[in-house]
Amino acid sequence: MGDPMEIENILAEARKAWTQKDLADLLGVDAKTVSRWESGKVPPPAMVGLAIRELLRTKSATPPPVLDKRQEADFTFIDLFAGIGGIRLGFQQNGGRCVFTSEWNTYSQKTYEANFGKDHELNGDITKVHADEVPEHDVLLAGFPCQPFSIAGVSKKNSLGRAHGFACETQGTLFFDVARIIEAKKPKAFLLENVKNLLSHDKGRTFDVILRTLRDELGYTVQAKVIDAKRFVPQHRERIVIVGFREDTGFSFDDLELPEEGPRLSSILHPEDGSEEAEAPFTEGKKAKVADKYTLTDNLWAYLQAYAAKHKAAGNGFGFGLVGPNDVARTLSARYHKDGSEILVSRGEGKNPRRLTPRECARLMGFPSDWKIPVSDTQAYRQFGNAVAVPVFSAVAAHMRPHILSLIEKDAGTPRLFAA
Repeated sequence: MGDPMEIENILAEARKAWTQKDLADLLGVDAKTVSRWESGKVPPPAMVGLAIRELLRTKSATPPPVLDKRQEADFTFIDLFAGIGGIRLGFQQNGGRCVFTSEWNTYSQKTYEANFGKDHELNGDITKVHADEVPEHDVLLAGFPCQPFSIAGVSKKNSLGRAHGFACETQGTLFFDVARIIEAKKPKAFLLENVKNLLSHDKGRTFDVILRTLRDELGYTVQAKVIDAKRFVPQHRERIVIVGFREDTGFSFDDLELPEEGPRLSSILHPEDGSEEAEAPFTEGKKAKVADKYTLTDNLWAYLQAYAAKHKAAGNGFGFGLVGPNDVARTLSARYHKDGSEILVSRGEGKNPRRLTPRECARLMGFPSDWKIPVSDTQAYRQFGNAVAVPVFSAVAAHMRPHILSLIEKDAGTPRLFAA
């Protein structure tokens, strides 16, 4: 493997499988080093050829974002309130195959289909889909919006001594549609995702209704955990993850191993030194500099500074979030397109900061480097601000996987110990 020509050939083969940056990450070098190897400016060490050959052999270090529908899947799942498919990605990366999708937003549909293709019909409003139209599946996934539940009807029925159940208690909310599909299809497992504030929403009543519905009405063993994505990506982003199994499999969030410390913003920012290819409209020129349109105007920057100063004087914590390569960002929100104030990248003394580009937002959320962004910047910011951090759900899916498989095997009449 010391032959320079052989190493050159295997490097070329690797570049068909991975982008320059992804290959650099796998080898523990920077993208500029890979660029120098490819250009012939610096000969790669002999050990690089061996390392790349092993990566090509396993191809397990970076699972493909889309599972070929012709491949046999280990389990099936449906994707409700799908957004642009972040939760789907996490489960595909762990052997699942999506058989049904529901997402009402047309811009999100466009991004979803651009990245996943049209392997099945993309359904719109889930409230208009009858449970009979949903195919059989092993796992239900849903990042449903949180809404308050009306207590009037429940209180009246309680006073009359009548049972009400989730059909009454959750009617008119989008969680009701999750519950009715679980009741009708009885999947082996489900995963629901929501903002951390679901715990305190409506003084805790919303979360209480959800848990009682899932446990008492639908009969699932349920666990919930708040996970901060900063363990996986350079962003403080807390989300509650609710997992349920049709039978008690011994699943526990206590066994979920999470990284102690995650990466910093340098891992997602455009290097602007020519080590990555320019990608219009985000970066331009030979050095792939961030386009000028992402730098704040003098008026907007002056406004944000004055706004922050005003609230600081009043003792409030409102203001912009100025960050550099060694920082972890605040939570990216769907309103980021308005002024970018929660995450502003410093450009040095005396220069106006800039917004993240949509490509950097994709990286910040853990989407793969070849993720297609077919919509405007405004829509892209909204989509990534509403999305999930993909590596979080890949980790949870990996943790759920043996428990899902154990129930599949049990249903097939061949129960055994959990798969490795």
